[in-house]
Amino acid sequence: MPESSSTRRAWHGVRHGIRHGADRIDAATPADRDRAVDALRAFAILGVVMGHWLVTALVADGGTLHTASPLQHMPWLAPISWAFQTLAVFFLVGGHVATRSHASARANGTPYRTWLTARLSRLFKPVAAVLALWTIATTALLLTGTEFETVRTLAKLALSPLWFLVVFAALTAATPLLTRLNPLWPLAVVLHVDLLRFGLGAPQSLGWLNLAAGWLVPYTLGAAWTRGELERRRSGWVLLIGGTAATAGLVAWAGYPASMVGVPGASVSNLNPPTLAAVTFGLAQCGLALLLRERLRRTMRRPLAWAAVAFVNLSAMTIFLWHQTAMMATTATGLLAGHLPGLHTRPDGVVWVAYRLAWLPAFALALTVCWAAFRSYEHGRPGRPGRSRVVRAQRSPDRATPVRARRV
Repeated sequence: MPESSSTRRAWHGVRHGIRHGADRIDAATPADRDRAVDALRAFAILGVVMGHWLVTALVADGGTLHTASPLQHMPWLAPISWAFQTLAVFFLVGGHVATRSHASARANGTPYRTWLTARLSRLFKPVAAVLALWTIATTALLLTGTEFETVRTLAKLALSPLWFLVVFAALTAATPLLTRLNPLWPLAVVLHVDLLRFGLGAPQSLGWLNLAAGWLVPYTLGAAWTRGELERRRSGWVLLIGGTAATAGLVAWAGYPASMVGVPGASVSNLNPPTLAAVTFGLAQCGLALLLRERLRRTMRRPLAWAAVAFVNLSAMTIFLWHQTAMMATTATGLLAGHLPGLHTRPDGVVWVAYRLAWLPAFALALTVCWAAFRSYEHGRPGRPGRSRVVRAQRSPDRATPVRARRV
């Protein structure tokens, strides 16, 4: 049929365009770039996004929306948090990239202030758009009579990713002091803090020391990677096996929760603030990430795979900052059709899980809209995109000198 032939030609043209674009990105990427670093960062960001979409529910109760989690009602879903709580990998990569970048800046005579300003601007440029939109949205909701509890719930979810940026920015600023720090030191701090608050009755507020110490562990592992101390596969296996065994022991015999994310109503959260179990679990994740480096480098030689990873890296902060807003926008829009299963109902059974999986494409579509509207804030002033960093140069694992960044 003519329509079928026309459709095939159109589809062939789309595929050709995608492959051509992927080939251009691949050709423009420096040969010495360590693409495994970008792949790990992309997987870490997407893991956080998917994890939030799967374990965060907004339940409509009368005229109020409140948060809930399927992990409250179905604790056997805890392995979801093991797969998608990937922040340790992000801090591992962040520590690796920041320490290498700082060393390169020092070698080139770049002042610390200039280096830090450049790095933090990439983190915080997209934040202005999020804060502006949610300031307007919360004001409008309150003025139109929306329940305060609903507004608080929505604003808290939307702005919750900002805690990550604050911690990451602080560690980035301290990078010159952390380049030689052994990860065992912050790990010891986490161990002693948990011993004091869980074993000796110290105030639970003491746990907030772990907000810095807990994420220092993978960050300083990234610095050790830069120093070349984690190149042998034995290092990855030690971290993976040791971290897994320690986490299993802490959950089985020390009373730590099996979920690696916070569960509403639970007496202890492994994430807020990080516990020893969360940190040892992060060590296992970092070990797995290090073991996968060579396989990822081979996979990233494929232009299509590399183009997808480059795209996620190019828009990493936009994706991270807006994914909760995308989920909430879908939820609010869905209310026009009533209380929809998997979107507004209690997450208390496998039926909810099936419906939530069906809603994921809608969340992704809403996030695409947010990305299209706000991506310019990540790269420059609105309406004036800055330089693309999709092929930022990184030192090859077998080269001692960094390569200069190129543009596409």
